[in-house]
Amino acid sequence: MRALTVDDEQIMLNALTSAVKESPDISSVAQFTSCTATLEWAKTNPIDIAFLDISMRGMGGLALAERLLEIQPNCKIVFCTGFSEYAVEAFKIHVSGYLLKPITAKAVQAEIDHIKQEKAKEKTTYKLLTVKCFGNFEVYAQGKILNFKRLKSKELLAILVDRRGAGMTAKQICSIMWSGIEDDSKHMTYVRQLFFDLRNALRYADAEEVLQQNGYNYFLNTELIDCDYFSYLQTGEPRFHGEYMMQYSWAESTCAGLMQNNN
Repeated sequence: MRALTVDDEQIMLNALTSAVKESPDISSVAQFTSCTATLEWAKTNPIDIAFLDISMRGMGGLALAERLLEIQPNCKIVFCTGFSEYAVEAFKIHVSGYLLKPITAKAVQAEIDHIKQEKAKEKTTYKLLTVKCFGNFEVYAQGKILNFKRLKSKELLAILVDRRGAGMTAKQICSIMWSGIEDDSKHMTYVRQLFFDLRNALRYADAEEVLQQNGYNYFLNTELIDCDYFSYLQTGEPRFHGEYMMQYSWAESTCAGLMQNNN
């Protein structure tokens, strides 16, 4: 998990950050004393969980939480304060937790464990991605189009969807994206960068578990994807009308196979 800690008192911020860093579930922590700086940073950096002091100068923790959730709807909010009377207002924002100061590493871990349990329940109920292959290739997360830093990152995901969970190496993907190039180190390096970008895009959408890796092989957990292509192969619905990932020339072979089965 990528964590964020915010408190306008530096000593309190340092203590909070130290407690958060003790959790084995936390991979990185960004800390801020300014709400404005926090929001600016959040526009370009994924956050899984944010620990926010409520009583801060300026907009305050409650308003900061609302703005953060507008930028990153999947971010989990945990409020930290020495004043229990804020609890009612805090839970109106549907926050994930509420910690009273002084904050301990044990209390932080308890909140993280609770969030992990809730996320596990959500993922057993809902598909993380909705993928449209018939026509142009499009990807949605929670009803919104998934944003990619590069168009090639989107194409990388399309290739893995086309393989329906089968593993692929970076070299195999390279040969599909750039036909005729078998062992070009420049393109191989670029493909690895695309995987990094794809993971970030999925992380923003709280769908990182869709992309899996086993050694040198990359593949998708298709159980977490609602896809018209997958459904058609299983049930014959929705109807296929001869258009499949139209923006990618390499998809023509799959399209031809679907048309043959459709006759």
